[in-house]
Amino acid sequence: MSPRRRERRVIAAAGAAALVAVGLNLAFSAVAAHRRRKRRELPGFTAQVNLSAADIKRLADRIIAKSKETYDAVAAVPLDKVSFSNVIAPLAELDAQQFPLVQACVLPRMFAPSDDVRRASAEAEKRLDSHFQQRRQREDVYRVIKAFTQKGERIGLEATRFVQCMVREFERNGAKLIQSKKTEMEKLKSHIDDLSLKYIQSLNDSTKFLLLSEEELAGMPLEFLKELENTDGKRKVLLTSYHVTPILEHCKVGSTRKLIAVAYGQKGGKENIAILEKLVQLRHRLARLLGYPNYADYAIEPRMPRTSRKVLEFLEEMSEQLNDLANRELNILKDLKMKEESDAQFGVEDLLYYMKRAEELKVDLDIGEIKQYFPVDLVISGMLKMFQDLFALRFEEIKDAETWHDTVRFFSVWDASSSDLLGYFFLDIFSREGKYAHTCVMALQNGCLCSNGTRKVPVAVLLSQCPKEFDGNSSLLRFPEVVRIFHEFSHVVHHISNRANFSRFSGLQLEGDFAEIPSLLLENWCYESISLKMMSGFHQDITKSITSEACQSLKRRRDMFAGLKLKQEILLCLVDQIIHTSENVDIDDLIKDLHPKAFAADLFASKFKDDLLNQHAGLRFRNKVLAPGGSKNPLDVISDYLGREPSLQAFIQSRTMNSL
Repeated sequence: MSPRRRERRVIAAAGAAALVAVGLNLAFSAVAAHRRRKRRELPGFTAQVNLSAADIKRLADRIIAKSKETYDAVAAVPLDKVSFSNVIAPLAELDAQQFPLVQACVLPRMFAPSDDVRRASAEAEKRLDSHFQQRRQREDVYRVIKAFTQKGERIGLEATRFVQCMVREFERNGAKLIQSKKTEMEKLKSHIDDLSLKYIQSLNDSTKFLLLSEEELAGMPLEFLKELENTDGKRKVLLTSYHVTPILEHCKVGSTRKLIAVAYGQKGGKENIAILEKLVQLRHRLARLLGYPNYADYAIEPRMPRTSRKVLEFLEEMSEQLNDLANRELNILKDLKMKEESDAQFGVEDLLYYMKRAEELKVDLDIGEIKQYFPVDLVISGMLKMFQDLFALRFEEIKDAETWHDTVRFFSVWDASSSDLLGYFFLDIFSREGKYAHTCVMALQNGCLCSNGTRKVPVAVLLSQCPKEFDGNSSLLRFPEVVRIFHEFSHVVHHISNRANFSRFSGLQLEGDFAEIPSLLLENWCYESISLKMMSGFHQDITKSITSEACQSLKRRRDMFAGLKLKQEILLCLVDQIIHTSENVDIDDLIKDLHPKAFAADLFASKFKDDLLNQHAGLRFRNKVLAPGGSKNPLDVISDYLGREPSLQAFIQSRTMNSL
């Protein structure tokens, strides 16, 4: 019997108040009938939506009680009686059954129309997070799982990876520490959290400002100047990115740019430097307490590189290969500054301004005009068609499904060839009060195999804040918004394509860097004529799609000064690496965008560049890269798909071939 069949077999074995008017009465009856019509069985769908505040509280109580019951039962298994069926299978089944229940509690805080429901959801999230954190530190459960790993029972590869992930999670949360060390760990984490919050609050301080004359703000758009408060004849510029970035991009006065850049860079002052130094020390102590040589290795372990050494090698290699290009690009900007300001001194404060000036000179592109070609309805319909064609999928909208708002759309997803049901997704893309302010994707239910042999299918929710229709016309999207929605919908497809047996390995629960690779890859479709034309049409005549010339300009604009842009990212990463490696390293946030981009570019250059809508390549990508979820090592998945190790050179070439 194959390991996969054996694994599936083991899992399966484990076992109204009165109304005051007739009108209100009729309205209530209509709504009730509508809701009854919506509540119907959907194959593989067990997630819940539209819970009340009281429902959420009760459900959270049940989740915690069941979780504790299961963990207590596993902890009670004698060490000499451990088996897959009495230790691992119950924990896997708990994860499979509880994940959609947990999401039903915590997700409404981001999109529920009711304030009460959002508050109840946020409170439930706090309670559940606290419980799960305590659960991850249970030494008694950890001891039983470790005993199972030492028994040598034969299980499949995915089950083996599931056990390894559980052990690592327990150990990273201090489960194998003695009680005194656990207490020390909790104090360190609390101190780190307090200092991190203090550091961020200082950086986000919106009370600091500079007063500048209109002469000092020469070049700024009139609309921007009108927004600034007038104080004693000068304009009040807040030291926030909302004010600083436009000035660094548009202000013609070099001394103003430098003044703003320095003041913004020094927010927090010496106090924040002291906080950072203390944070470095505490993080290093935490890593050593948990058995790591430094915080770098602790932070990187769950990621694709696994070690800080590999990260440093990656950064150094990329930096070296970019040297010549970055120097050529910098010389172009220096020449521009000399012509415009007669000043050969070029500082960091000049980068954004002269990159934008060079873009204006080299790229024939009117961003305002481009927006006219992206009505939101057309973008969404074109995007859905493209993903269906590329990945051999079929989306069917379910009009009478239960949702939390009238503007939310719900779709089922089917394999176009076999007609197998793959999953579902919600599109909640229009703005409304109280809703999460950014574009993102969340899992409402993970795909997995349950102990009774049935399969839960993946369910995803895409949230955005697109403007609503105006005077019956579809609202228009800025091009960066088009890219952002496309990127996030790629996560939806990744999640739904997952065919792993364990809930833990769902498409949205992967290593943070690997989870971004498919979406970074698919962003390339937003810069190619054939795909952009599918998503575009002039808002007054949608038969007129965006021109090929405009598509090329968008791509050229993206790639301009690629060497300098990447060098800036690498510099930040290297600084972060250096200041933390000796006293703790936390390069997670800075490296997560850099490392995956290289592999995504390699995949695009190797498999899709010559034929963007090649369904054979798309289906192979779906099956080889998206379907495994987290059930396999990410680097093995990519290498198997490419037939070789990922190439850094492919990334360099793809991003610099259109640079200046």
